[in-house]
Amino acid sequence: METEYSEEIVDVIRGFLEGDDWKFDFDEEHGVFSFGVGIESKLKHLRYIIPVRDDSYTVYARSPIEADCDDKNVMKEMSDFICRANYGLRNGNFELDMTDGELRYKTFVDCDGITPSEEIVKGSIIIPAMMFDRYAPGMLDIMFKGSTAEEAIAKCE
Repeated sequence: METEYSEEIVDVIRGFLEGDDWKFDFDEEHGVFSFGVGIESKLKHLRYIIPVRDDSYTVYARSPIEADCDDKNVMKEMSDFICRANYGLRNGNFELDMTDGELRYKTFVDCDGITPSEEIVKGSIIIPAMMFDRYAPGMLDIMFKGSTAEEAIAKCE
């Protein structure tokens, strides 16, 4: 089944990625960009998925490391950490999948009636990497050092 998406939005995202020499794939049938990005934190790499719709697009940046969903304490502390990290964020939010431990950052861009500029596209793609750079040390402390959410967030903020 083909997904309806805006060619104009796709063109702006593609223009930004090509203009910055990013290597990416685009699924024409579903309107989805995918690529990887290296980051400064110990995570080293994020996987991006950008589904485009007819009036919006969403940027998902996924961590290569997942929280151990079988460890109830890690999941409790990680969900607490995500709530604390998200509080006050203006452009997007972290998400934690409680069934498999996936950690990702999401930005949503509403394009109803407009075509986004390359600057808007740039910000929506760069912000998730910046947030993982900032918050990954705390996430990793919870997963591998047994830190509490409060201790981990203090390290990041």
